[in-house]
Amino acid sequence: MLLQPDSLDFARWVKPGDTVVCGQGTAEPCSLTRRLVAQADALGPLRLFLGPVFSDSFPAEASAKLTFTGYCGIGRAAQLSRAGRLDILTSHYSQLAPQFASGRLPADVVLLQLAPPRHGRRHSLGLACDYTLAAARRARVVIAEVNGDVPWTHGGEIPADLRIDAFVAADQPPLELPSATIGETERQIAAHVSRFIPDGATLQLGIGSIPDAIMASLQDRRDLGLHSGMAGDSVCALIETGVITNARKAIDPGVSITGVLFGGRRLYDYADDNPAIRLAPSDYTHAPAVIGRLRDFMAINSAIEVDLTGQVNAEVVDGTYLGAVGGQLDFTRAANAVSGGRAIIALPATARGGSISRIVAQLGAGVVTTPRSDADLVVTECGVAELRGCTLAERARRMIAIAAPDWRDRLQQAAMPLLRAG
Repeated sequence: MLLQPDSLDFARWVKPGDTVVCGQGTAEPCSLTRRLVAQADALGPLRLFLGPVFSDSFPAEASAKLTFTGYCGIGRAAQLSRAGRLDILTSHYSQLAPQFASGRLPADVVLLQLAPPRHGRRHSLGLACDYTLAAARRARVVIAEVNGDVPWTHGGEIPADLRIDAFVAADQPPLELPSATIGETERQIAAHVSRFIPDGATLQLGIGSIPDAIMASLQDRRDLGLHSGMAGDSVCALIETGVITNARKAIDPGVSITGVLFGGRRLYDYADDNPAIRLAPSDYTHAPAVIGRLRDFMAINSAIEVDLTGQVNAEVVDGTYLGAVGGQLDFTRAANAVSGGRAIIALPATARGGSISRIVAQLGAGVVTTPRSDADLVVTECGVAELRGCTLAERARRMIAIAAPDWRDRLQQAAMPLLRAG
């Protein structure tokens, strides 16, 4: 029986001191999360575990009875981070599910978003096959929002042995992400990146203006594949035009693999009951043993800043946590290990109208998401720095060459100790 959201009293399910794990991103069960936050004062202290937040469910001024933990500051989670209310778990994305499964990460209550059963099959996770399933297996209480507008996705079918304590009818459609705005900088970056992507390559990339621009630049490729932690609307365009076919993949031929769907109606409609796209957990999407069976695996990720030796900070800006460890290092190391693989970090050369260089002498936050020993290609609108096999001095020269022209002299001066050795 489906409960109505207005009748849901969390006091029946939640105890003071509980950790509540919420579906992330577009998979957030907003009918549940908004009511939980609204009832927080009456429930006692609770800790909420969040991923990327694309809703307004968790305002920075939310009840003081709520404490927020998360693995990233992406989307509106940044508001919590700036307000000092987000306690960051610095974990590789691939390790979240195992940590929930082992109990190292607590999960007392889990809130899921599900698609309704279809043609005699069980409910589907719909938009995210991620760590919430592992958390749900350990939780004392699992509550699921059932949303008829969520696509029923292959790979996301709920296991028969998963206990769900209550099903609640959704009172709103699932979250959708607007298409990113692509400017000239993104197009220039994409043009540089596309030179390294051959026909038949398998792609891993995120969402946003740079990934979308890269996807748009690949219209002349053939038989590309997708094996990624996430997929957005730009995937649909390449599938519909026959660019992404997955025909040359040694594993999952003909099938696009992703962990989460972060997009809009176009993507949801394409994925709905479509066996050509399959959701998979992180122990498959991010696993070196799995990716190692793919040739020409292209890991395309971004950064907040990169230093002259190739160290990447993808987490912190001005002392505030706005990014993530995520799967960057998982995919970077996998790409470096496979035949024909490339690990690409793509970012604009500057920020804030050119007043800040994102190619830096030293990482300002002192945070290294990907170490220089794993660096391969760094791309800005100014060019490409190929770092694999280069000494520190040569790396510095190549990184300065892809910095914005106005910043090169300053970087040259800062790099003198490195350059003297080369």
